[in-house]
Amino acid sequence: MNEPIEIPLDEEWPSDDEADVCERVLSAPDAALRELLRAPVHPAELDIPSSLVVDILLRMMFSEGEVSLRHFGEVTCLELTLLDHILIKLQEEHIVEVVSAGGVGRLGYAYSLSDAGTKRARDALDRSQYIGPVPVPVEKYTQMILLQTQGSLNISPQHVRQALAHLVLPHDFHRRIGPALSVGTSMFLYGPPGNGKTDIAQSIARLISGTEPIWVPYAITVGGHVVSVYDPLVFKEVRLTKDDLRTFKADTDSQVDRRYGFFQRPTVIVGGELTMAALDLRFDPVAKFYEAPLQLKANGGMFLIDDFGRQMISPSELLNRWVVPLESHVDYLRLQTGQTIAIPFQQLIVFSTNIEPRHLVDDAFLRRIQMKVKVDKPDERSFTHIFALYAQRLGVPLDKEGFLYLLQKWYREPNRPMQAVHPRDILKIVVAMADYEGVPPRMTPDAIDAACESYFVDTIDNGASLVPQTTKTGPRLTPLPR
Repeated sequence: MNEPIEIPLDEEWPSDDEADVCERVLSAPDAALRELLRAPVHPAELDIPSSLVVDILLRMMFSEGEVSLRHFGEVTCLELTLLDHILIKLQEEHIVEVVSAGGVGRLGYAYSLSDAGTKRARDALDRSQYIGPVPVPVEKYTQMILLQTQGSLNISPQHVRQALAHLVLPHDFHRRIGPALSVGTSMFLYGPPGNGKTDIAQSIARLISGTEPIWVPYAITVGGHVVSVYDPLVFKEVRLTKDDLRTFKADTDSQVDRRYGFFQRPTVIVGGELTMAALDLRFDPVAKFYEAPLQLKANGGMFLIDDFGRQMISPSELLNRWVVPLESHVDYLRLQTGQTIAIPFQQLIVFSTNIEPRHLVDDAFLRRIQMKVKVDKPDERSFTHIFALYAQRLGVPLDKEGFLYLLQKWYREPNRPMQAVHPRDILKIVVAMADYEGVPPRMTPDAIDAACESYFVDTIDNGASLVPQTTKTGPRLTPLPR
């Protein structure tokens, strides 16, 4: 009878030379977290039915032909001793066969399907085509997320000020958003367009992602179904050295479960493309497994809904979908079988809009979004500061007379509201026009007029231009008849 092998499992994690050194200072993990991360090394220790693991192994061999023990470990993220136990049993049942033995001992064995195994593999493919990390049960996923989100994030006022330092904002602006970041509650950013709401939200996302990383499983299972959680666009891995890894071991004899990845806190950003389907489990009828909804991927991090009110779904639909999760921090998802599962709803939700909030949602929804932060248009002092910063960044000599000309002709006379985005956009046009003509960029009245005429589109009811016309001759468009 075959005996399972003893394998130095530390080899499965990258060496210190291969790993990107984690520069964050990792806090000592909770004992409950370390126990959740204990890797099973025997089939009796598996937290899911062993049939789920067997199905993945059979599908791998059906797809690839010959598969080595080490490759099984790389794909399934299970310990090699556990996989060896399972493969020995499949050998005894004449489901798999050893086709080659390279290297030392069973570690170098490669397996393929027998005739009986091929039939079982077809049955496994009929159930699902999922091949990847073995899922963890949804109950463990819930425990893992709650353990890592139960306290406040270690975000100080200095951290918030540093995160927003590249933006020109009111002096105490950080006090308006800091409390929401610290406790991970919801936030509503609103105000006129072009004044930095998206930049602020993205700065918040970078700040959150730079705090303590979290453990997230690559996939979860419920009712025998697999739900893929990992998304390379959302999860950025933090590689651990072996010394870092030891702090997460339940004891000196255990290993860390590689079905979990160690990631920066995730950020999910959506705009007008958001649909209701993206907020529910998405079943692939061909591959026959589920993809996690966006809010599940954002757990432990931040979910930004940009341009709120311009989505393919109405604000009232989103209100009805999220009014309970925002209150209870629990979301309910439904499988195709009709089974409902409860998952944590633990992320910072940020709504960003240039529409008056009360025109979008009712008081019940606004009450559940605890922090409302208005991002207003800049005054002349702030506008001047922003203009000077972008002039320096874009290599345009800042000319006082040219700037005053811009203010008088293109803002004061037409009573145009200033937007924080205007300096960047106008100066980029000045630079582009100068590059086209092969001359250095200058803030001359002609250059400013040309850039502003290209940038602003202003008309009054009869179709005439709202802003003063320049004295330069050139073609003018005739308004279309009404």
